[in-house]
Amino acid sequence: MTISFSAAARSLSLRVLVALALGLGLGGLLASTTTVPDAVVEAVRAVGGLWLSALQMTVAPLVFSALVTGIAAASDAAATGRLAARAVALFIGLVALVAALTLVAIPAILAVWPVNEAGVAALMAGAGGAGEAPTAPEGGFAAWLSSLAPGNPIRAAAEDAMLPLVVFGVFFGFAVTRLPAEQKRSLVGLFEALTAAMITIVRWVLLAAPIGVFALAFVLALRGGIASAGPLLHYIVLAVGACLATLVISYPLAVGVGRAGLARFARACAPVQAVAFSTQSSLACLPVMLERARDDLGISERTAGVVLPMAVAIFRITSPAANLTVALFIAHVSGIQPGFGALVAAGLVSIAVSIATVGLPGQASFFASLAPICLALGVPMELLPLLLAVEVIPDIFRTVGNVTADMAVTSALARGEADEPVSAEIAAV
Repeated sequence: MTISFSAAARSLSLRVLVALALGLGLGGLLASTTTVPDAVVEAVRAVGGLWLSALQMTVAPLVFSALVTGIAAASDAAATGRLAARAVALFIGLVALVAALTLVAIPAILAVWPVNEAGVAALMAGAGGAGEAPTAPEGGFAAWLSSLAPGNPIRAAAEDAMLPLVVFGVFFGFAVTRLPAEQKRSLVGLFEALTAAMITIVRWVLLAAPIGVFALAFVLALRGGIASAGPLLHYIVLAVGACLATLVISYPLAVGVGRAGLARFARACAPVQAVAFSTQSSLACLPVMLERARDDLGISERTAGVVLPMAVAIFRITSPAANLTVALFIAHVSGIQPGFGALVAAGLVSIAVSIATVGLPGQASFFASLAPICLALGVPMELLPLLLAVEVIPDIFRTVGNVTADMAVTSALARGEADEPVSAEIAAV
């Protein structure tokens, strides 16, 4: 599976964004000029709720099957040689580091820069209180720890107990990698087919995204007024900032570990970032990444040819940063303060789904990534469709952050290869 962002996906994103604007505009206009009957409001809300439920029904099977195939792909990649194994270890380490930093930084930022109270009130009034949030297990750390291993994985999926389901999926995925080759191929093929089937359903549901988002935005503006748009702008700034913050890790990694030279690394990344900004596709950036890594950073074709395709296939450094930001933002506007156990659960799930959802279509990966994290954190998902509507903006910076990190890890890994000497001229810049 590969990361792609087709013209059709970009067209859908534009239609969804237009539907959001129309829904907010029409709802705000009617709210200020007339009284809409409650029966009409509830009917429109039901349309949006039906669309949201149709998306939710794919979450558990999609995340589980994609997690199994993702682990199998990472295992196969790591088994191809020492360089590949080092790359996979670095990918996982960086994703875990970003998840931990995000769990600390975003609550602190929201404490200093909270969403305007009037905007929160309008948003929650329009969202009908955002529904009921899943409840975290009671009994403190001991109960949380004992809940990690699901006594019944099927019941865990039915009850939206996402962390136990992910734990089971991780163990199942690694168990599959230890099977004889023929059995492994059969099982991985089965779960690849299941993933493809779930993606097909998601694509069908997303065809109705403009209708669903319009309905939800219309009710939001009708009940909460135009002030409900303020929190959406707040979210965009926060999500874009989280993606850009990953650059704080990428540049020191390339300069400090890869000894690339700051100016040279920045020049090598500039054309890659330009392609990422215009296409929102890591795969589309791969040819220019290979060229710049070789010509500007002095990395051999062997190292670049192994690490960069792997990075595009199984590594997205912005995934935990952006996804946890979304979930923590929803918790903030919903007035929920997750406990330590819920934060740890959300962090672990964000790491797992960063592997599981790599390669899924943009809109599908947004919901498949966010729904499990929201469930693990114990926050409602009713606001996700509205955030999906404006995701086209943060998604640009997700891709820019991802490709910059791809270049950085390639530079760092090249430094450790005995047959990959970086010339003195390049290292000195």
